[in-house]
Amino acid sequence: MSLPGHDTDTATQRYRNALALFDEFVRTAASTAPDAAALRGLERRFAERIEIQPSYWSQIKGRSRQIGERLARQFEQRCGKPAGWLDHAHGAATGTPVAASPAPQRAPESGTPRDDDERFIVELVLTYYRRNPQRARQRLLDLLGEVLTPVPAPPPPPAPPPAAADADAALWAKTRLNIAPLKKKR
Repeated sequence: MSLPGHDTDTATQRYRNALALFDEFVRTAASTAPDAAALRGLERRFAERIEIQPSYWSQIKGRSRQIGERLARQFEQRCGKPAGWLDHAHGAATGTPVAASPAPQRAPESGTPRDDDERFIVELVLTYYRRNPQRARQRLLDLLGEVLTPVPAPPPPPAPPPAAADADAALWAKTRLNIAPLKKKR
């Protein structure tokens, strides 16, 4: 989506720098309050800091909206950056990493994050883990227990019913083979 009079390179740079500001906001929040409760709602709190609606921030992140001149200056002012900062590339020297190009999509079986949302989650989990490895490990295992617990091997097939058994018992035994056990409630 290109807006009239809006340079695509500037729009891309503003988008990348806005994500870098959000990343900086997340890292600061994670370092001051690493518990899960404090990390909830970070996107809403970031939008409040910029003084925009959370849905508008979501649209910016999803690239369905671009950051115009006035909003770019608002981002800079609310995040303590000099005027024009959002329009220029910033490398590792400024402490704000900015990707040179969008991350390539990886195969679903790859263990690396595929997009900004996955990178955000991975960074949150790593930050939490690095602050308190034992507690984080236990909490993550509790949260992901159903996913990480191996699926039990299917029970061996029941012995074939005797020739004298009725057809209903044989049908029930055959049907039971293809039914997965119920998950336990927590």
